[in-house]
Amino acid sequence: MRHRGLRDELVLIGKGAHTPLNFPGYIASQLTESLDRLHSDYLDVYFLHRDNLDVPVSEWVEALNQEVNAGRIRIFGGSNWSQARIRDANDYAKAQGLQGFSVVSNNFSLARMNQPVWAGCIASSTPEYRAFLSETGLALMPWSSQARGFFTERAEQPQGARGVKGLVGRIGNQPQDEELARVWFSDDNFERRRRAGLLADERGVEMINVALAYVLCQPFPTFALIGPRQLSETRSCLRALSVEITPREVAWLDLQSDER
Repeated sequence: MRHRGLRDELVLIGKGAHTPLNFPGYIASQLTESLDRLHSDYLDVYFLHRDNLDVPVSEWVEALNQEVNAGRIRIFGGSNWSQARIRDANDYAKAQGLQGFSVVSNNFSLARMNQPVWAGCIASSTPEYRAFLSETGLALMPWSSQARGFFTERAEQPQGARGVKGLVGRIGNQPQDEELARVWFSDDNFERRRRAGLLADERGVEMINVALAYVLCQPFPTFALIGPRQLSETRSCLRALSVEITPREVAWLDLQSDER
């Protein structure tokens, strides 16, 4: 980024205040460290990595506005924050004439989590959360937007057949078989997967392209976060941008309708 002089052409996202340092007082020092590592004077988007229910929303809003006023972040939001806490934070910000949350980064994908990938994580997949996003116009930047491999051949192979344990040590946060089954394996998710496969065959794309297009075709603004580990995976993800899914097809993929 620095070598090619592209900083102003990019949207740079950063996070901070993760458990156990999940307090407003850690925002400034962690942000300084992030900016130093990124060789940038500011972040376009800043997320609180987790919420801390013991901290009043007013303290989060005040600390974040200090960084906005200092020019070190442009807009901010919460990752793994409930709609109630975000609403309270924005009510406080409005009453005080301060900037509020503009974005949310919770899990959201065509597949639904049976239980959180990591303890304390929150999804925005419920009808109530979707309605909240549509009502407020908050942008969603969902993590694990492609359900961590559920829409690839990994979900079809028997546990242990892939030698995943050998991969984990080399490439870090690679989902293991146990996680894939624990979090994503359910009758409803496999039906969603089947329908995504049917639509993919019709459109001449991969199943995972349909799963990603589903995230992008919501009635509220979505900017899917992806984690490609190879250039081929990046190319595959980009194909989702050419897949158009109608609202009826979105409902059908989500098992809200039997017809499309």
